[in-house]
Amino acid sequence: MKVIILLAVVLCLAYSEQWAVLVAGSNTFSNYRHQADVFHAYQTLAKNGFDKDHIITFAFDDIVNSVSNPFKGKVFNKPTYQSPGVDVYDGIHIDYKGADVTPENFLAVLEGNSAATKGKKVLEATPQDNIFIFFSDHGAPGLIAFPSKYLYADQLIQTFNKITGKFGKLVFYLE
Repeated sequence: MKVIILLAVVLCLAYSEQWAVLVAGSNTFSNYRHQADVFHAYQTLAKNGFDKDHIITFAFDDIVNSVSNPFKGKVFNKPTYQSPGVDVYDGIHIDYKGADVTPENFLAVLEGNSAATKGKKVLEATPQDNIFIFFSDHGAPGLIAFPSKYLYADQLIQTFNKITGKFGKLVFYLE
């Protein structure tokens, strides 16, 4: 019986895909940590076998070459005292940059609406697939922030209700 259950689990995993949506909802060097944390999440997923084609990344992408960045072209997200540190920007692919980091594009990505994103990458999950969403930014009760707008809880809930059944499991990690 245990062998049959194990086989069933393996078959389920074999026919499911893993998707990730990583969002740094802020901009400017003073909010460095949000983009650095998203880039670190991207590196962690990729290093652990996540298909990079299934990672959708939102980041304003203004810190790496900011005049305030003492390490031009590099981004670090944790101190390392005995080594030079790990550049989490190296090899990163950002799908939505600058003015494209909006609540509208984020919701369109979740809905799989590529027409609304002008053909940019969106979720193409099936009912067998799993989705991980990591959102790093400021917020307040009932909202999370993007660089120029807010995403309100009722909008996000409405989108989750709309996409229910289009994926297997979803985890939303808000930092």
